[in-house]
Amino acid sequence: MTPELWAPIPTRVALRRPGRADLPMRRDDRDRWHADVELAPGDEYGFVLDDDHRALPDPRSLRQPLGVHELSAAFDLGAHEWADAEWTGRQLAGGTVYELHVGTYTPDGTLDSAIERLDHLVDLGIDFVELLPVNAFNGTHNWGYDGVLWYAVHEAYGGPAAYQRFVDACHARGLAVIQDVVYNHLGPSGNYLPRFGPYLRTAERNTWGDSVNLDEPEVRRYIVENAMTWLRDFHVDGLRLDAVHALRDRSDRHILRELAEHADALSAHLGRPLTLIAESDLNDPTLILPREAGGYGLTAQWSDDHHHAMHVALTGETAGYYADFAPLDALVKTTTRGFFHDGTYSSFRGRDHGRPIDPAVPAWRLVTFAQDHDQVGNRAAGDRLSPALGEARLAIAAVLNLTTPFTPMLFMGEEWGASTPWAFFTSHPEPELGRATAEGRIAEFARMGWDESLVPDPQDPETFRRSKLEWSEPSQTDGAHARLLDLHRRLLALRRARPELTDPAFEHTTAWADDAASRFRMDRGAPDAHERVVVLVNLGASPWALELDGPAEVLLATDPALADAGVPDRMIELPPETAAILAVAHGS
Repeated sequence: MTPELWAPIPTRVALRRPGRADLPMRRDDRDRWHADVELAPGDEYGFVLDDDHRALPDPRSLRQPLGVHELSAAFDLGAHEWADAEWTGRQLAGGTVYELHVGTYTPDGTLDSAIERLDHLVDLGIDFVELLPVNAFNGTHNWGYDGVLWYAVHEAYGGPAAYQRFVDACHARGLAVIQDVVYNHLGPSGNYLPRFGPYLRTAERNTWGDSVNLDEPEVRRYIVENAMTWLRDFHVDGLRLDAVHALRDRSDRHILRELAEHADALSAHLGRPLTLIAESDLNDPTLILPREAGGYGLTAQWSDDHHHAMHVALTGETAGYYADFAPLDALVKTTTRGFFHDGTYSSFRGRDHGRPIDPAVPAWRLVTFAQDHDQVGNRAAGDRLSPALGEARLAIAAVLNLTTPFTPMLFMGEEWGASTPWAFFTSHPEPELGRATAEGRIAEFARMGWDESLVPDPQDPETFRRSKLEWSEPSQTDGAHARLLDLHRRLLALRRARPELTDPAFEHTTAWADDAASRFRMDRGAPDAHERVVVLVNLGASPWALELDGPAEVLLATDPALADAGVPDRMIELPPETAAILAVAHGS
């Protein structure tokens, strides 16, 4: 590779290579610096700015073998012999996503060890593997959202070569890969970008730090080319764009639209689908509307509202932002209309929030989940649903999640009711930063009324270790873990077998709830179809007896006795804390 650097701030830049004299670089009229040398793969290098004696890593570094404060290493993206020439990709429509964190997915916490667990996902029936951020950050372990070098793959995970092996291995098994990327802020340690150019707006902050300067064309180019590097050079099938509501873009062409346009052009060239999924707190369908209709043209966006409605229905928890979702009718609304707050008053925000989704938008453009890294990890103790709910309600959670009209997502270990927590963990080497992180975490939850003793120290290595999945659990042949895993397999198989469960038309999903009795019904399928799929959920303490309007067959039930009993004379009775999925013919 030939070193090149955009750096309008320094007046002099030199290339540093170990064992050699610093080489002055020449500046062109676009503030790009060049050096007439060729770096071989593995060669270490960095940039010395003005009179500083320290060399800084390359902002576009692909590999940081010694960490984000040290020299970069040249990496040849073309050296890997890809074996996925026949891979044609996967469309998001009809698919199921599995979210995992490389560092806690396996005991070793590497991309190569994750490859050894891919067959588990194939057997489960997963279509997309979504990796939490893998870009380089300071320290050994972290959620990944403190990245500072967006092009580099974290060395502890195996670096860029291991990443290529992972994507190749996924494609060989028919699994598509979505990479979580963070373009809204940079981490607190190792962020040298402001030394090179105006990457940040120092006078404008978001929740996590200085805002990214989207007024600067070269910063926009830095983001777009990073996205294309994942999609084109690392062969990934999609990107999950973190917290896009924190992207402050004042241009006529929003950066999200720009990303979508480039991804669509690359998709046309490669001849396979490329997916862009936004995490957004805005409840704004503009993100997923076609560009011809004034939208940005992203593939999909997350819907936290549907999670909140399911969570409250299952747990009864109504503190904080869950308060508005207390009636079971909230689940009816999110099931049939996507957003709960679609212009309605949000008590948590203290204002009206969101906009309605046009019913013509395909429902699969919303990604929904019963658990995810945020909704688990941002709880005080990082507790999953499994400690709070019994097996019966965990089974109901699986039914609600995987019969949704949307694109369902599972969080790693959810499929077997993992007993391990997934806490907030960090490994900041700087003592003051580690101490500030731990104290800030405790203070945050204390303000919300949580017992401080429940909040684990994110800097304690044990907090990270306890968050690793325990793979002896899904290996069990009986017990709750085995039954939940089998249920998820059967649900995903049923989702593939019954077209009603992947029907994207909002008008083909209806729902009803009885809040007093804690009962929920969802009907899937066109109204004029010979048969429809009916999902019944009894969260109450009393049996639910009802007469169906046609002959019915039990496709799946969380109570085996209910499946064996069938539906004689169109009558069915659901015991308490039970869910059933039926095929119901039109009455005759």
